[in-house]
Amino acid sequence: MIGVVQEYLRKRKYGPAVVVVSGLPRSGTSMMMKMLEAAGLLVMTDAVRQADEDNPKGYFEYERVKDLEKDPDKAWVREARGRVLKVISFLLKDLPPDNFYRIVFVHRDIDEVVASQNKMLHHRGEENRVDDEEARRLFQRHLLQVKMLVSRSPNVEMFEVDHREAIQHPRAVAEKVSAFLGGGLDVDAMAAVVDRTLYRNRKEDLAASTST
Repeated sequence: MIGVVQEYLRKRKYGPAVVVVSGLPRSGTSMMMKMLEAAGLLVMTDAVRQADEDNPKGYFEYERVKDLEKDPDKAWVREARGRVLKVISFLLKDLPPDNFYRIVFVHRDIDEVVASQNKMLHHRGEENRVDDEEARRLFQRHLLQVKMLVSRSPNVEMFEVDHREAIQHPRAVAEKVSAFLGGGLDVDAMAAVVDRTLYRNRKEDLAASTST
């Protein structure tokens, strides 16, 4: 009964929740966005960033998200109420406090994240100015900061998804995500869009390449 009352009061104060898909770069957030779109949810994207060899199924990004840190006008985020918005983990702290957020946070092995990021930079012809070991330290420290941020934010709930589990057991993960978001999502459709062939830069492959 208490939960029902709390939910009612929350909706009175904030309106429908903004569903946020977040994680480190190259952690599987685009896959989760595609899963939620297949589930029947409305995703907020402007399709400015097109699919490429690093994300053949698309990025599902909304350009204004990139300006969250420096843009004083964040009223537009209210437009994402009842919809799904992709926000990289480094910008979660810049979300305005006048919304309720349900965050689906995708975790991926740090070594895989670093390797995937390096490959993407190579494809773009960009220089990586941070060595791998420093990148790992920065990412791990940042993930702790995210947990602290969520624990201190009464207008935020977070559900953590393991990237590899989502690849290997997509329906089980889909059921958990659906339950977190209130249930009723099409979990079969969510599971069906997971493409295992796009799981590249696997940790075991990375270990094999460094040992040869």
